[in-house]
Amino acid sequence: MPIIAPSILAARFEELGQAIDLINQSEADWFHVDVMDGQFVPNISFGTPIMEALQRCAKKPLDVHLMIVEPDRYIQTFAELGAATITVHAEACVHLHRTLQAIKKLGIQAGVALNPHTPIEHLNECLDLIDMVCVMSVNPGFGGQSFIEHTYNKVSRLKDLIVQRNTQTLIEIDGGVSLTNAQKLIAAGADVLVAGSLVFGASNPKHTIQQLKECSLCK
Repeated sequence: MPIIAPSILAARFEELGQAIDLINQSEADWFHVDVMDGQFVPNISFGTPIMEALQRCAKKPLDVHLMIVEPDRYIQTFAELGAATITVHAEACVHLHRTLQAIKKLGIQAGVALNPHTPIEHLNECLDLIDMVCVMSVNPGFGGQSFIEHTYNKVSRLKDLIVQRNTQTLIEIDGGVSLTNAQKLIAAGADVLVAGSLVFGASNPKHTIQQLKECSLCK
């Protein structure tokens, strides 16, 4: 079954405590935490105060996605705040190899996110250091965007590269994940599905998470 990582950014902030409890009690596997700085993407989201709350209350791993410039400045901070995985954008890292080494030196999982226009070949020289590739299936910065159809082909090619290189790298999909496209994404090679609006906009979020978990069993 796929790993399901609800994006806490899509929750109603006045009900953040209830949203954390919901994920804790659901079949979700991780919390997905989007950190935006208003520079790398045209939006600003939460930072360390929310991470501190999650560190206290979350009972599942924190999958931290840094959509920020100069991510190296904040790796240590988010590691100390309980991140299980820190994902940086390839487009934001001048020295990606060095950044990945810094993350792994802290004893946590290292992820790399690729924007829709960034080819998978960008990772050729450091795939052995990458625990997870986050394939952006929308342009980053805002929730609720339409899924980019080219993502299926990109995931399939990335999966082939991972198999060829014999690494254990996971493939995460972030953006526009739905009950309609989840099965096809898993078939293409996806391991982790990030779901924000889909989960927190649902009338029954726990049931929606369960449906995503079971997508690999659907025919």
